[in-house]
Amino acid sequence: QVQLVESGAGLVQAGGSLKLSCAASGRTISTYALGWFRQAPGKEREFVAALSQSGGRTGYADTVKGRFTISKDNAKNTVYLQMNSLKPEDTAVYYCAARSSAAISSTVYYTSPTAYHYWGQGTQVTVSS
Repeated sequence: QVQLVESGAGLVQAGGSLKLSCAASGRTISTYALGWFRQAPGKEREFVAALSQSGGRTGYADTVKGRFTISKDNAKNTVYLQMNSLKPEDTAVYYCAARSSAAISSTVYYTSPTAYHYWGQGTQVTVSS
């Protein structure tokens, strides 16, 4: 019921920053829990960051804590991933995801990809050394 489109692909040097955007259409993101995942060549898709439906709780993979920040703008119907202090090992295709909620403002966030109902097409992030 919601469509997600990522943008912000880029090639950056190690230590640099990049901000990814995920624009939603069809439904307001205020009714979804949101997440970011990534998949590097030859590796499984892994959890990066998650945001509760309420927008009040976040969760991060240990590998990105302190460097990445997930946020959203309900007015723009967009979720973001701010990535700082990028490392070559951050190189991957990044995906945004949404999980529908029957709640009004749930404070639960999800770290498993199987918990999400909708996915974007992915956007490539490459970090050079």
